[in-house]
Amino acid sequence: MTEVLLERAEALQEEFRRVFGEAADGVWAAPGRVNLIGEHTDYNDGFVLPFALPQATLVAARRRADGLVRAHSLFTGETVEFALEELRPGGVDGWAAYVAAMCWSLRTAGQAGLLAEDVDVVGVDLLIESDVPHGAGLSSSAALECSVGLAVADLTGAAVRPLEMARLAQRAENDYVGMPCGLMDQMISMLGQAGHAVLFDTRSLQPTPVPLAPEGDAEVLVIDTRAPHRLVDGEYAARRRQCEEAARVLGVESLRVLSDTEADVAEILTPVEDEVLRRRARHVITENRRVIETVDLLRADDLAGVGDRMRASHLSLRDDYEVTVEEIDVAFEAVSAQGVHGARITGGGFGGCVIALAPVGLHERVRSAVREAFAAAGFTEPEVFRAPPAAGARRVV
Repeated sequence: MTEVLLERAEALQEEFRRVFGEAADGVWAAPGRVNLIGEHTDYNDGFVLPFALPQATLVAARRRADGLVRAHSLFTGETVEFALEELRPGGVDGWAAYVAAMCWSLRTAGQAGLLAEDVDVVGVDLLIESDVPHGAGLSSSAALECSVGLAVADLTGAAVRPLEMARLAQRAENDYVGMPCGLMDQMISMLGQAGHAVLFDTRSLQPTPVPLAPEGDAEVLVIDTRAPHRLVDGEYAARRRQCEEAARVLGVESLRVLSDTEADVAEILTPVEDEVLRRRARHVITENRRVIETVDLLRADDLAGVGDRMRASHLSLRDDYEVTVEEIDVAFEAVSAQGVHGARITGGGFGGCVIALAPVGLHERVRSAVREAFAAAGFTEPEVFRAPPAAGARRVV
């Protein structure tokens, strides 16, 4: 994959010269991600087990001396320009909001307590290209944030550690863009390791690499349903509020506290009278437990056991958390019938992707089955691709 990134970086440098008339100072990359298990747990101080994808966002960049940022997207063909001194949350919208958000987050990092001091961000020209599927729940936004953040920090001369950059990117998305996401997406984009998933404790901020199918007898397949990734009517934010309310009713700071016990979940949730809150909390508590079980099963090379936890996760997200849509459920059922170890929705839901942990050699069978199921249902043809765990964000050239 390094050779592919180098080829893309070289092509992007040539395009940069065409768009901006001068040579780029460098090219930086940050990957999208797949979450093997641990959904909607990160904003509940819980556990997640994602890995970085080979698909990445690349940013070619050059310093400017006038305090302006010019960003051009090869995806939209647009160029957006803004002054660093005028950056305020909500001041830039669309795809460029993520660019502005990272510049703003770095400039105010000291005020936010995320770095020892604010970063004196320099003006930059940025050229952006990406092969992370947009709107598919594979964290194209975090890939954009982290690649821009690395480029801007490097050209400014700021030393920002990977986890610090992830937290700056999360703040950018929370406080500038207005999306109340947890830290998982940005963390794995910065800290991904080839051949590994990363167990991340979002309370202690401790990352632990976990080998993923090291014997080469299984692979992760991604089924991009191409159902629009709609966080309809603020439903993502609503789930977060419901979890916070359930924790308040239960008298704990977060639902993670209850995941750490061995008590029966039904007994734990007895004080919660509201049925919706009870179901939301049940998902989070049981999902945290499934993540830890999955890590143990991976280390024991028990892929059937991992698959069982993936299926249970999907059913919990469908029934208790209610974040699946028809395309997702059709893909899940079609894939599950093809001899895979397990399958589940990945990402925030309301569209996006299903993943399958499959024995090597099932790729074509899975693709055919899902395409047939989607054709019968009248859905847009899905895309199915292999997803080997890749490295995290870095400077390419």
